[in-house]
Amino acid sequence: MAEQGGRSIAVVGATGLQGQAVTRRLLEEGWTVRALTRNPAGDKARALARLGADVRQADSADVDALGRSFAGAHGVYSVQNHHISGYLGEVAQGRNVVDAAARAGVGHLVYASAGTGQAGTGVGSWETKIEVAGHARQVGIPMTVLRPMAFMELMTERRFYPAASVWHVMPKLMGDTRPVGWLSVEDLAVIAARAFADPESFVGRDVPLTSDVQSISECRTIWRKVTGRPPRRFPMPVWLFERFTGKDETTMWQWLRTNHVDLDTGPARQIHPGALTVRSWLAARR
Repeated sequence: MAEQGGRSIAVVGATGLQGQAVTRRLLEEGWTVRALTRNPAGDKARALARLGADVRQADSADVDALGRSFAGAHGVYSVQNHHISGYLGEVAQGRNVVDAAARAGVGHLVYASAGTGQAGTGVGSWETKIEVAGHARQVGIPMTVLRPMAFMELMTERRFYPAASVWHVMPKLMGDTRPVGWLSVEDLAVIAARAFADPESFVGRDVPLTSDVQSISECRTIWRKVTGRPPRRFPMPVWLFERFTGKDETTMWQWLRTNHVDLDTGPARQIHPGALTVRSWLAARR
């Protein structure tokens, strides 16, 4: 595939939920994409290769492998998963991506963050991302931070145990009527692609991303109206849920019960006016 203006983007974690969406979107928009994965022979990696991605084996724990994959790239999309690597591993891998990208002379790092962007919440997966972003600023690499709050896919993706998590434990700990800021992963990919296409408008920004604000109770009502049935709910004790997932999510939901979060849809809609609401996202999935 011909490169857009001689440029290519390396996507770290290309076979994950975010990475797949970003890779597909960049390919659709004519970019050359280097899809980095630890397992290039896996089904997800092969599917990306069929779409035209240049699949490369690279572990984020290996700075040299990252550097080879980043050489000559215009941009890097960086996302880490603490569920796989743990908090310390997430920070180490995030720092490795920053260091390898800086050494390779990458012109634009788009970093997938989360949460409020403010330290001190006690939510491990938010604190780690603040640390990685801080390291990138110290290094001085041109960077954009994209900071979605909750992905709409939490309601449906089996890997997130939606029947137990978003439909039971989350409202139990956070409160059924607390507002939640939502964004679909596909809309995050659109916004990431626009950041790479217009670095002058994005480098240096930390962008909170919410396209719709709905409580779990409101989401449940929307689900019924769109699908004609309530979402499947599986009651599970908090201690058992934590046995499967750890305490990051439960800590997050308890924090959200009593703390204010700015859930302005303006930044996302200014970049991507067509970003989906919960209702339109669910309707599109039918």
